[in-house]
Amino acid sequence: MKLEVLKDIAQQIGFDAVGVAPAALLSEDVEKVKKWVAEGKNAGMAYMERNMEVREDVNRLVEGARSVIVTLTNYYNPWQQPPGIPKIAMYARGKDYHQVVKDYLFALLKEIQVRMPGEEGRCFVDSAPILEHAWAKRAGLGWQGKNTLLIHKGLGSFCFIGIIVTTALFETYDTPFAGSFCGKCSRCIEACPTGALTAGNVDAKRCISYHTIENKEDYPMNLKQLAGDWIFGCDICQVVCPWNMQLTAHCCPAFMPMGRNMELNIDEWSNMTEQTFNVLFNGSPLKRAGLEHIKNNLKKSILPDEI
Repeated sequence: MKLEVLKDIAQQIGFDAVGVAPAALLSEDVEKVKKWVAEGKNAGMAYMERNMEVREDVNRLVEGARSVIVTLTNYYNPWQQPPGIPKIAMYARGKDYHQVVKDYLFALLKEIQVRMPGEEGRCFVDSAPILEHAWAKRAGLGWQGKNTLLIHKGLGSFCFIGIIVTTALFETYDTPFAGSFCGKCSRCIEACPTGALTAGNVDAKRCISYHTIENKEDYPMNLKQLAGDWIFGCDICQVVCPWNMQLTAHCCPAFMPMGRNMELNIDEWSNMTEQTFNVLFNGSPLKRAGLEHIKNNLKKSILPDEI
């Protein structure tokens, strides 16, 4: 199958960019992850310590894998939440991207199998120990910026990454992306209010996104206060990136802000019941953190009855 045919099909399905790399070991990339974990920068994300052999070799996910298809789906939207409203990261303002992007991937895999009968494949959207950024770079889609996110020259970093690991063999493959175009810029590092970033490295123990979503332990009050209005995720290191200054808004209805849900004030969040939360945020990424976790993110000072 020709790459041009695959990319035409992918665009018709709804992807904004796609690249393909031959399956190979990611030994060097895995060593970097091991070093990051050894330094304790994964914080409470114990799952990052496991399955290193799977991260290194996609054949452990799909036996006989010969190709890794990487897709990018734009989720950029210039709409901003009103001032003083608890902030939610841009990617989480609509429906849960995991299912939306995975449905796109299933459709693409089906088209591949129609044209290449007998070939197998599996689709992944943050659902397996795969080094998405490393594969995206090998598939020629961009580089890992100093904010640790994948940056595509035309789409910036506001993109969801999808992966198809398949036994299908392509006539040609994309050229791996060489180098970095961050240059001497350090805006993302300087803008992070909690100091979580160094060049190309993030310390989850200080990361707002980690604490507002992943952290199952105490959210340090000093970091919570530095985080400002962010209660689910954080976009600071992306908003200041020069590669994100002139982007085109996405056209996917599923990723549009969920009505007035993105305009709820502190009192509305604080007084919200589980029943209301489940109705308002049905199918939303916010369900991952849960209402009580989000309410805790709102508390920016120690109340008298907590002393």
